[in-house]
Amino acid sequence: MKVDGYTKIEIQQQTRNEILGKIREYINFKNLEPGDKLPSERMLSEKFGVSRNNLREAIQTLEFYGILESVPQSGTYLANIGVVALNGMISDILSLADPDFKSLVETRILLELKTVRLAATRRTETQLEHMKETLEAYSSKALNGEDAVQEDLLFHLAIAKASGNSTMNTFMLTITPEIITNFAKYHVCDENQAFLGIEEHKAILDAIEDKDPSRAKEKMKLHFRSLYKYCYNVDI
Repeated sequence: MKVDGYTKIEIQQQTRNEILGKIREYINFKNLEPGDKLPSERMLSEKFGVSRNNLREAIQTLEFYGILESVPQSGTYLANIGVVALNGMISDILSLADPDFKSLVETRILLELKTVRLAATRRTETQLEHMKETLEAYSSKALNGEDAVQEDLLFHLAIAKASGNSTMNTFMLTITPEIITNFAKYHVCDENQAFLGIEEHKAILDAIEDKDPSRAKEKMKLHFRSLYKYCYNVDI
């Protein structure tokens, strides 16, 4: 949905960037140094005239890049970096372009061809059961003709978690919401894909259950044929 020509995601991005700018201005105005504590979220949200949820998202962004550090039961502190470096890093964050959807899909392909091999080697019985549960949820919605995009991606997230690689799992968690948001918009999968996906997911799961990484990768690649077509315009 668009508001005044902007999508919801674009509005959220604009709001976040405005708050990031305000935080930078506050740090500079107060001459804060590494280790100094920022005011509470309530005080900052009132000062900036923004919601606490939007403020929290901006703070989490700065935490992700190592600019701020949150200490439980204590507060949020400026990390151990100089003011010049801090201003430069925030400027870089503000200038970052949102990745286009095709780039996100391509990243997903590259990640999952690796995570599925690792999952087939490292998965536990508990993780295998979780994958089966997510597949059942996907199948139930698909067979009822309901939108099953979220359940589809939850199945893939379960595989990523079973890979035992926390960094890959984090990357998947990062790009998943954007993919969910844009899946229908870009018509990546045709109407029959959800039904076909049940059998393809089962083939992937069977390979993981059998601890066969090569077959798991091959079945995942086959499952991604429409994504390959979308990204590279090739048939596999």
